[in-house]
Amino acid sequence: CRDCRRARVRLTGPRCRVCSQPYGGAVTSSFRCMNCGDLEFRFDFATAAYRSRGVVRNLIHQFKYSRQVHLRHLLGRMLAEGFRDARLSDLRPETIVPVPLHPTRQREREFNQAEVLALVVGRRLGLPVEAPLRRTRYTLTQTHFHREERFGNLQGAFALRRGARVEGKVIALVDDVLTTGSTADACARVLREAGASAVVVITVARG
Repeated sequence: CRDCRRARVRLTGPRCRVCSQPYGGAVTSSFRCMNCGDLEFRFDFATAAYRSRGVVRNLIHQFKYSRQVHLRHLLGRMLAEGFRDARLSDLRPETIVPVPLHPTRQREREFNQAEVLALVVGRRLGLPVEAPLRRTRYTLTQTHFHREERFGNLQGAFALRRGARVEGKVIALVDDVLTTGSTADACARVLREAGASAVVVITVARG
């Protein structure tokens, strides 16, 4: 509805050049936030159009945990807005890759939210959706961990599928929310080691 659309918190103003964490101060030059300052991510940058707050967070939770799959159309449109980031004019994605779920987790949830959203946005933008990644290890949800623990929890959790080819491709890695960047980094590491020329992370919202 109109009120909910107005209540969505957009990401505007100064943002970290790596993870798009917004900054409320007066910053006129490119900067790197405290979350990224001591890390070397394997993705080029991450972007989103919205903040994971209020109605946006509620929509994502309803979609992801309450099986309100019809929300894929609305969330897909919101995800597509992230593809308008000006930096993508110089680093134009050739294909969309969703963050994979472990088969056990996908059976529990009955679908992979990242894959569903990737298919919606792929149709909207005319980009192919590929699945070169697989999740090799079942892990506890990242919400159980602090920042440093999140990165350790995902060590070796992803691998390239047999026969997958990503050499030289500019890849848009898609998920619902980016928080610390640990999941995106683990996926990007596999893609870059397999020869991807660039990996940009695009999510519905920034945590």
